[in-house]
Amino acid sequence: MAESQTPNALDGIRILDFTQMMLGPLCTQTLADMGADVLKIERPGKGEWMRGMPMIGEFVGGDSAAFHSFNRNKRSVTVDLKSEDGRAALLEMSKKCDVVVENFRSGVMDRLGLGYDDFKAVNPKIIYASGSGWGAGSHLAEKGMPGQDLLVQAMSGVMFNTGRAGDPPTACGTPIADFAASQALAIGILAALIARDRHGVGQRIETNLYSATLNAMGQENFAVLNQGIELERSKAGVASCWNDAPYGPHPTADGWVAIAMCPLEKLGSLLDDEGLAELDPWGQRDETKLRIDEATQKKTTAEIMAIFEAADVWAAPIRTSKDVMDELVDRDSSRIVEMDHPKAGKIKAIANPVSMSETPVSVRYAPPQVGEHTDEVLTEMLGADRTETLRRSGAIG
Repeated sequence: MAESQTPNALDGIRILDFTQMMLGPLCTQTLADMGADVLKIERPGKGEWMRGMPMIGEFVGGDSAAFHSFNRNKRSVTVDLKSEDGRAALLEMSKKCDVVVENFRSGVMDRLGLGYDDFKAVNPKIIYASGSGWGAGSHLAEKGMPGQDLLVQAMSGVMFNTGRAGDPPTACGTPIADFAASQALAIGILAALIARDRHGVGQRIETNLYSATLNAMGQENFAVLNQGIELERSKAGVASCWNDAPYGPHPTADGWVAIAMCPLEKLGSLLDDEGLAELDPWGQRDETKLRIDEATQKKTTAEIMAIFEAADVWAAPIRTSKDVMDELVDRDSSRIVEMDHPKAGKIKAIANPVSMSETPVSVRYAPPQVGEHTDEVLTEMLGADRTETLRRSGAIG
């Protein structure tokens, strides 16, 4: 990819990236978009196992769409973590790095001799960031429960609070636990870089899917902790156990519309149902929701939206992902980045959501092929002779 013509915010920051799946890779991609040189350490031959997980049974250029989504702007280096020579090379490389990021199960990196203390011994100012499922030392981690997004949604209350009362608990339509933890970890790393600059200290940073998800549910959990209540889902489909009607989806003659909030008196006037104003939107939230549904079904989505937009109601049509992506391609392409991939050709991805006026985010590399940059990176950091020695020993791919 072409080099950025303007400086990036994290130019000069180098990250050793041992991450996999979504939590860690999205965290490091976020930093890579901002200019960090992210060295993705992968298994020789196969690479990160997320590469082989097809989305809807298909691959893009030989790798999973999920892998492509979280690994742009990185250079892939294949190293055998169980090799003594490979371990020594990584510790030596860390002398020229600022951050190490990993999201293995708690204790894995320590057993490999690549834990925080190992890196700190050779680089006292290293920032070592770890993401896990439940948090090191927690009773859930000690039970050996897998730290995976769906399981965290189940354990945290997300699934039980989503959907309609009477229906099975409903998972969020995207891996919300992974996303929340990835951004928390990125924020922690950025804060630690500032702390190192101001106070001269490296440090260890940890977050986990469970804590990040509980934090994302902060308002609901505050109410439970302080008001002594049990949250209950709506039978009629109010979108949140936290909100009253009309919050949620409502059917139209040809689709659906979401209404975020609107006084019932105003909504009743707009929908030709003055009786709505007489209902209690919390105490009668299901009855209110169903009555609004009856009114919205009498008009098309376009008709409803024309009425709501003219009256400044907080509402929007409910669209499919295909609808949204088609619009982005046609009318809002700044939210998409394009990359040239050696196997898949031109690929598109969702752009980093942060805009920076003087040090903009940029795309420098497409998601890498396994080990694509091994020789390049190791020669830069360790020299050609050492790189060749490591290759002969089988420590690198």
